[in-house]
Amino acid sequence: MRKLFTGLMAAAAILVSSTLALAADSKPTVVLVHGAFADASSWNGVIGRLERDGYPVVAVANPLRSVKSDADYVKRIVTGLKTPVVLVGHSYGGSVISEAAASATNVRSLVYVAAFAPEIGETAVSLSGKFPGSTLAPTLAAPVELENGTKDLYIQQDKFHDQFAADVSESDSKLMAATQRPVTEAALTEAATAAAWKDLPAWFVYGDADKNIPPEALGWMAERAHSKGTVVVKGASHVVMVSHSDTVAKVIEEAALAR
Repeated sequence: MRKLFTGLMAAAAILVSSTLALAADSKPTVVLVHGAFADASSWNGVIGRLERDGYPVVAVANPLRSVKSDADYVKRIVTGLKTPVVLVGHSYGGSVISEAAASATNVRSLVYVAAFAPEIGETAVSLSGKFPGSTLAPTLAAPVELENGTKDLYIQQDKFHDQFAADVSESDSKLMAATQRPVTEAALTEAATAAAWKDLPAWFVYGDADKNIPPEALGWMAERAHSKGTVVVKGASHVVMVSHSDTVAKVIEEAALAR
């Protein structure tokens, strides 16, 4: 009996030790939230690097309907994972993650990729106009009128490359322009009701040739959020995660490893 008891204790010790080792080696799930005029495929390069490095990844199909409803959708995905999460947003997706993470208790850190990090009461439109430099408005196509009185916005395809993705090849940019997801006008003018960057560590990465959100505005938001690490990519456009996927993935991994 004593030998049996000793054997069971030894087995239990090994199991606990193995479980602790597994927990120590486990990585948080990275949840990627795209912005307006893009889709989840804009993260493909970043996903490849993260998965090679052992990170589980979920790229959300952001509805782009309203900050509140989009954030609720993202929060439901995040809380359903039951794992620690690094929540990453691009452009308008930054407004969404700021809102979603405020009530998702498993979010460990935030990463803003050429993204808005609004204070409560601020909108994407107000932040992009806070400093000079955005040339987005004249490139928008005539809005698509929806049945509920709202409007969908697109970038004109012949202006997409220069405005949105100037450092991406012409052929890739044409595909991105054709498959772009529209955002409602209301979403870009909807005020934030939460600012998770006040309570969670945040990292920022953006290009100094961004024509959608002025780089000065992006830097100002990073400083206001007391960014744990800010990377400015020389010559990068608004889609820095496409043109410099390894750099963006590296910032995300820094956020994942930080304690």
